[in-house]
Amino acid sequence: MVKKNIIYQNILKSITSKEKLLAVLIDPDKFTVNNTETFIEKINQSIATHIFVGGSTVKANAAELLVSEIKKYTGLHVVLFPGDVTQITNEADGLLFLSLISGRNPEYLIGKHVASISKLKDTTLEVIPTGYILIENGKETAVQRVTETQPMPKNNIQNIVDTAKAGELLGMKLIYLEAGSGAKEPVNPEIISLVKQELQVPLIVGGGIKTKKQLDNAYKFGADLVVIGTALEEDELFFEVLHK
Repeated sequence: MVKKNIIYQNILKSITSKEKLLAVLIDPDKFTVNNTETFIEKINQSIATHIFVGGSTVKANAAELLVSEIKKYTGLHVVLFPGDVTQITNEADGLLFLSLISGRNPEYLIGKHVASISKLKDTTLEVIPTGYILIENGKETAVQRVTETQPMPKNNIQNIVDTAKAGELLGMKLIYLEAGSGAKEPVNPEIISLVKQELQVPLIVGGGIKTKKQLDNAYKFGADLVVIGTALEEDELFFEVLHK
């Protein structure tokens, strides 16, 4: 049986109380499972509110093994951020059911979702429909390569805004603005602001956030939940910035 909307309702409550949310994204292909306890302890001591697990290309069973290990050491919600059906596991608490609405590859708009239904029929995961928008950042990203789609040009802000709003009207419960893993620069604050003004659903922003100032800017201009991944993979000292 699918879980009730505990994760989503908590996000809505946090927005109402003006609490800013932070997810640490862990890519199973870039993470050493033996380091899980130490890494998760740092997350527990930080301002992080969620742990996302997933990547564009992940070996079979890697996500399941990692999520199972993570759950031993934290009470935070662990949410799947899958690049493919193979990353879905009931070991997690929730699943961002991502539709790549910035692209026009039918596999990532609906195809992969259809393929996942056999896995989700008896799931205990809280499934959260999420409109995923990839925005150009100055370099090719793994998402771009794997999905064979182009990111949205960052100078065509109105198209990004309209795409986000279309996602909401299609029934997406979250909108995710993504610059991509290892992005040269994060999503432009003006884009965040204008998208947020149009939405009635929570806004997630991720990719390219490597400093406290960039994190604060994302919140300041409208992000309800910020995702940090590569910055912590490359420099765990960044945890000091995120300390409670």
